[in-house]
Amino acid sequence: MVVTVHKDLFGTGRLVRAAELTLGLTSCLPAIWSATETMVTFVAGLHECGSTLKVTPDALVYSTSLHYKPVSAGNPVIVRTSPAVVPIECHYPRRDNVSSNGVKPTWAPFRSTLSFEEKLPFSLRLMNDDWSAERVSTIFQLGEVLHFQAGVNTENHVPLRLFVDNCVATLTPDRSSSPQYAFIDFSGCLVDGQLDDATSTFISPRPRQDVLQFAVDAFKFVGDSSNLIYITCHLKVSLVDQAPDPLNKACSFNKASNLWAPVEGTQDVCSCCEMRSCGLARHSRRLHTPSRWQGGRVRRELPSELDPMLKEADVVVGPIFIHSWQDHSVRRMPSQDAGHLWMVLGLAAIAGLAILILAVLGALTVCQKPSNPV
Repeated sequence: MVVTVHKDLFGTGRLVRAAELTLGLTSCLPAIWSATETMVTFVAGLHECGSTLKVTPDALVYSTSLHYKPVSAGNPVIVRTSPAVVPIECHYPRRDNVSSNGVKPTWAPFRSTLSFEEKLPFSLRLMNDDWSAERVSTIFQLGEVLHFQAGVNTENHVPLRLFVDNCVATLTPDRSSSPQYAFIDFSGCLVDGQLDDATSTFISPRPRQDVLQFAVDAFKFVGDSSNLIYITCHLKVSLVDQAPDPLNKACSFNKASNLWAPVEGTQDVCSCCEMRSCGLARHSRRLHTPSRWQGGRVRRELPSELDPMLKEADVVVGPIFIHSWQDHSVRRMPSQDAGHLWMVLGLAAIAGLAILILAVLGALTVCQKPSNPV
């Protein structure tokens, strides 16, 4: 802090002497003063000269005081001026940079350092056919297409690119239950699109790097009467400036060219989809199951330690109701049949009552008709 004091301390024209002025409880002396000058200047650190620090919700307050102790120049018995203490406070906003010098950090920026220390919020949603909004209904017919949108909130994080490592359908929310069907597998291969009766594909280009959309033809498990499925997808991210590779990719099968095509990156990143073996990421989890409807499926996980530049999570959507056309045949419960019977009987009763009323009205009209005069 820099404290400048007028020698005319009391505004009376009588100048005080610099030796009579001290700063703080430790009596720091002026740093700059002259017998001919009218100013006395103190220069001290914020923590020097016995200053105290008080922290408020909005500010840091450093407090000290200027002391004036007059010394008798003639008679030691009398004084002509009074001593004085002037409080001094320096207020610094807590939310601002209070340094007087520019800071040149040698560490990584705070944004990039902190971003991966937080758990990323992943999401998986069923969307309308035009991708404009989240779909309200979770009821589908066989022959329709399920539109999925995977996303991650990258607010306050370095730019990230989202990938769908694998997706598995089950009859319960437990992704390790049986039966199950992995329609995305091998670190981002949409294997369902290879089936003859499917057009499943990743949507290219992406709307954003932190969003990935894919369409899957509706399906249900053979012999299942519940008509519902749960979808669990394992989502993960990588840095945007990291090029896609066999472990971080989104590949669809193009039936016209009979080749795999990536949403981004070179085509060779998808070559492992055809071989059904894309290796294992050192810290990535995925299902090691063939893309078939049946067969034993066992979920295995690698160690839970995650690479500092990679975050991942399982996200579940469901239950999704998948109906086939035969589900709409006349197949009612006994209570429903009884309800329909009572409705028919009620309508018959109303119709009979209406006929009876019309007959009575007709008879009254005949009775009240005047006879012909003789």
